[in-house]
Amino acid sequence: MIFETPAALAHLVAPWAKYYSDSKVAETIVTFLHIAPLVVGGGLAIALDRASLRVPHDVPGERERHLEELGSVHSLVIGALALSFISGLLLMAADLDTFLPSWVFWVKMALVAALLVNGAVMRGLERRLCQPGNEREDQWHRLRGTAKTSLVLWLAITLAGVMLTNVA
Repeated sequence: MIFETPAALAHLVAPWAKYYSDSKVAETIVTFLHIAPLVVGGGLAIALDRASLRVPHDVPGERERHLEELGSVHSLVIGALALSFISGLLLMAADLDTFLPSWVFWVKMALVAALLVNGAVMRGLERRLCQPGNEREDQWHRLRGTAKTSLVLWLAITLAGVMLTNVA
């Protein structure tokens, strides 16, 4: 089956696609606004995922400090993902015929959705662990599991992005 871009959608984004294809400045800015948030947000997330895997359980106050740090950084990571998502929509709109039929594009979108779900699960675990008397070891084990999943997803999304430029 060959995918055809819906005519109404192509018509809707045609002015943007033309502007984008004619402007190296627009192309540079949008690409930067797609990659820079991934570097910043992904870098922060990966560093904290690593810290979640290494947080000592026998040092008084370390887990509490770690949860505080996780909570303070999650907003930055979510903001970075939001900016990358918006710029990704602009990249897609610039070339619908390349992206919409691409299986790599849809795999990348599924991985991003999985990352968002995993982040929501991690945020819920953080909140539960911050409640007094709720520091159960099984919750810390789940937090470490979400950190491992996050690491894998960030790297898989990066691979899919590279593949998209070469396979799409």
